[in-house]
This record gives sequence, C-alpha cells and structure tokens, in this order.
Amino acid sequence: MKNLAALAPEAINACVACDRAAVADGAIPRTYKELIALGVACTTQCPYCIELRTNSARTLGASEPELAETVLVAAALPAGGAITHGTHALK
Repeated sequence: MKNLAALAPEAINACVACDRAAVADGAIPRTYKELIALGVACTTQCPYCIELRTNSARTLGASEPELAETVLVAAALPAGGAITHGTHALK
C-alpha cells in the first residue's frame, strides 16, 4: 500500500477520502456502517478488510453478538443467490 500511495498519491487519497465519507455518521450511524462494511468484506473475502472493519466496529462499541449476526447475514445472502440461481439446473 505504501508503494501504491507513493506512486499514485492523488488516487489513493481520493479512495481514502471516499471511504471515510462513506462510513461517517449520517442517517445511518457509523457503527452500523462499519457492520455493513464488515458484511461486505466477508462476502468479498478480503482478510485485511475483515480485520479493519471488525476492529473499527468494536472500537465504536459493536458487541460480539452484533458481529456474529453481521457475519451470518453476509453468509446467508450469497447462499440465497446460489439456491435461486441453482433452480435453473432443475429445469
């Protein structure tokens, strides 16, 4: 990441600014946004993102049950898609 930041500082700074703006408090509280981001990170299977979002959510006060439910929601959505699309195999 450091090399990328050195080679393309404007682009990296824009990405960081976008991320910060996206998870800032707004209509949806920041804690919830971090939990949403954790769910997405689980779905995209990004270990760095999972660690970052878990730590951020915990720092903001997310409980272990909230983290667990977030992970389960993230797991359920692709499973539902697989089942729905899998019905095409039965035609």
